[in-house]
Amino acid sequence: MDRRVFNDLFAFTVVARHRSFTNAAAELGMSQSALSQTIRNLEEALGVRLLTRSTRSVAPTEAGARLLARLGPQFGEMQDALDELNEIRDTPRGTIRISAGEHPAVRVLQPRLAAFALEYPDVEVEIIVDGGMIDIVADRFDAGVRLGNQVARDMIAVRISADVTMAVVGAPAYFERYPMPTDPDALTVHRCVRSRLPTRGEIFTWPLEKDGETRRVRIEGPAVFNSLALRVASALDGIGLVFVPLDQVEAHLTAGRLLPVLADWWPTWEGYHIYYPSRRQHGLAFRLLVENLRHR
Repeated sequence: MDRRVFNDLFAFTVVARHRSFTNAAAELGMSQSALSQTIRNLEEALGVRLLTRSTRSVAPTEAGARLLARLGPQFGEMQDALDELNEIRDTPRGTIRISAGEHPAVRVLQPRLAAFALEYPDVEVEIIVDGGMIDIVADRFDAGVRLGNQVARDMIAVRISADVTMAVVGAPAYFERYPMPTDPDALTVHRCVRSRLPTRGEIFTWPLEKDGETRRVRIEGPAVFNSLALRVASALDGIGLVFVPLDQVEAHLTAGRLLPVLADWWPTWEGYHIYYPSRRQHGLAFRLLVENLRHR
């Protein structure tokens, strides 16, 4: 195969994976215009359209999707083979890409990466915050971080946190206008700050638990925020009640800036796990990171 065609095919897989010329160009270290011309030249050489372009998005055509399905794993295996060469080095090095939700990224990953970065300066850790349930293999992540019950059974999973308690809280100013709920069903008439499920796009219903009973409450309210920080700030501002990890509001509860709501109904979920494919051979740097994150 001509070396230029090989490079062009790799460029196509990067664009198709990112679904963005801008992000793909940044990864490849080339200009967006040059990358766009590369893809046009490849399509002309092959005689088939590989990507559908619009002003807002890029997506593989049917032919492009088939080509990506065949080439993506092959390029991935070549990258894995190169990464394995790190095993013969005395110093761990390389890039580790992790997909994680906002809470574990802030609460678990970032605090532990400070010491890891100092000990292994040649290892670059890239964390992409995304709450959706993605295919880490197709999206070329080394690992993902999710709650234990969300990890697919064909993955290797290592616990990296204690269990997570979720809390419903509101500001004193809010309860100057509205009564304190005494039952989960009462939440349906309160103003609540909601969030949207990233994978299915539905509004998240609050799963409250007590004595083995679970109630999923469909709440209403004035705002929908997928950002954890925005939801906490909204509660402090008295906009409405929020459902957030307890550790994110404990200091506010202690200081009286927020008040607990239905505390006997707060659920506790299985802790976060870092997970990765069992069939992929990971390098020394990755194994050291997993061991550093392991919950003890």
